[in-house]
Amino acid sequence: MAAVSACGNDVPPGAVAKVGDETITQDEFDKWVETAVKSQAQGATAVVPDPPDYKKCVAAKQKAPAPSGQKKQTDAALEKQCKTEYTTLKREVMQFLIQSEWVTQEADKRNITVSDKAVKKSFEDQKKQAFPTDKAYKSFLKTSGMTEADILFRVKLSQLQEKLTKNVTEDAKQVSTADVSDYYDKNKKRFAQPERRDLLIVLTKTEAKAQAAKNAIESGQPWKTVAKQYSIDQASKAQGGKLAAVAKGQQDKAFEDAVFAASKGEVDGPVKTQFGWYVFEVQKITPASQQSLDQSRDTIKNLLRSQRQQKALDAFIKDFREEYKDKTDCSDDYRVAECKNAPKDETNTGASQSNQPNQQQPSEPSSTAPTPQN
Repeated sequence: MAAVSACGNDVPPGAVAKVGDETITQDEFDKWVETAVKSQAQGATAVVPDPPDYKKCVAAKQKAPAPSGQKKQTDAALEKQCKTEYTTLKREVMQFLIQSEWVTQEADKRNITVSDKAVKKSFEDQKKQAFPTDKAYKSFLKTSGMTEADILFRVKLSQLQEKLTKNVTEDAKQVSTADVSDYYDKNKKRFAQPERRDLLIVLTKTEAKAQAAKNAIESGQPWKTVAKQYSIDQASKAQGGKLAAVAKGQQDKAFEDAVFAASKGEVDGPVKTQFGWYVFEVQKITPASQQSLDQSRDTIKNLLRSQRQQKALDAFIKDFREEYKDKTDCSDDYRVAECKNAPKDETNTGASQSNQPNQQQPSEPSSTAPTPQN
């Protein structure tokens, strides 16, 4: 892929972007594009889209057999496909490289480091999980287009990202006893359990069948047998007629009123509802309960900690993106949303959250940004 010189900004020749004083070279960009294409090809012949005329890309698509029943596409249509593929690849790779530089520079500013030893250990652990043999690992390197150095780079980024997130959210972890008590007092209902009733039920389409089912139960037939014969409610029928932990607000009102007015151990009904006729028996009553402050303390503390960490992280990411976008210049042909000189129709600088490097089946380079840590 031919290098494109920068125009109208501070990006030096032979580079595609500049973040502060650091440059992202054309060679880096080309390498990661090729890696992405090879990864997507899954071992097949990989052809990198070649702007501006995409001759190699079109030629490769011409050789590929057309799907059954479809005509071969024209060169113009294939060129359009190649252009779309390249545009997507360019955006993804530029996002990855730019945001990788953002994270690296921010970590350096905060004196956050990861040792080569820690990176290597994490890599070896993941390698053992992903590949049963060294041969399988070497085969992956061959088909993916990635080198071990590329994978180590991704692992290092991931560890920097984790440490950066921890650094940003460290102060937000502090939750006082007063904070917990205040939250509990304002949200007591959240820690209450309503009265619940375990039932045996039979639901029928007609009152006559419901009465027949009730008669059968009162004559001594097991609920399981009666439910199997009469009930149209498949879920409870499969459980021998059992309907557990019914609370107010969950059932048809007529049925609910009857259930919560009934005494334990009595066969009631038939009750007419919009679904049919119910015959039921209350098997167990679990009284309403209120969890105490002491019982709720750990739950509340974890909730408040998580909320505050997320708030701190959201605030940091907003400032982080604005700061680094403002110091990111891109070559004219490589402008994406993360660039200060981004195209007008690309205003979203939101970074997709990266995962731990997937060494078994990596796709195109993912972007990297701090992620919440609990």
